[in-house]
Amino acid sequence: MSGNDFDEGAGDDRRITVAIVDDHEVFRAGVITILGDRFDVVGQAADVEGSVAMITQTKPDVVLLDVHVPGGEGGGGAEIILKSREASPESAFLALSVSDSAQDVGAVIRAGALGYVTKTISRMDLVSSIHQVAQGYTVFSPKLAGFVLSMFQAGAASAGTASGWNARSGSDSDSRTGYGIDSEELDQLTPREREVMRLIARGYTYREVAAKLFISVKTVETHASRVLRKLQLSNRAELIRWASDRSIV
Repeated sequence: MSGNDFDEGAGDDRRITVAIVDDHEVFRAGVITILGDRFDVVGQAADVEGSVAMITQTKPDVVLLDVHVPGGEGGGGAEIILKSREASPESAFLALSVSDSAQDVGAVIRAGALGYVTKTISRMDLVSSIHQVAQGYTVFSPKLAGFVLSMFQAGAASAGTASGWNARSGSDSDSRTGYGIDSEELDQLTPREREVMRLIARGYTYREVAAKLFISVKTVETHASRVLRKLQLSNRAELIRWASDRSIV
């Protein structure tokens, strides 16, 4: 699991609301039993259509979802995320699946999930993972974290090749930003804001960003707020998708 803590926002006494998406009724019942004393489980569903309707109605803080869910257009968990985003933009999605295949992980992460854990996860690690994604942090099972990093790195390499960017000569890059793409958007950010943006997009907590950059947590929060405003994004999840789509994480 990630080493992220989740003390930020700990003063909020409101219980996190959770929805569960899985086509196995017995599994859903077991998760509800495990989480019921710590979270408010506000809904459950077994297929794509039912899940989208349930999320639209309940707008949970966190959606636990399997990647293989019947119905819809066959897109499973990724389809649910994409179809629910407009109706419930503040919901964070955490994949909880028996599968650890690269295809399944990649599909839901690209769709916007903040994390992916397997069903072998312990109760306390699942509780911790829900708290983390509820606050916008990324979380992955240990064996998947390396793959996700490799996936982002491969995406960056592919984007560079497709755009004709030459890593050795630096052609098509902007000397002020150090990036080969999207320099106009990045030029809105100060050098410090770009540093903060990249670390947050990689899943670091505000406290970890502060330690890495030798600044206060309050300063990190200020920079993060300015980054979101300048890029016209609403939250950390959108920032992660923005950076991933542009291969700059």
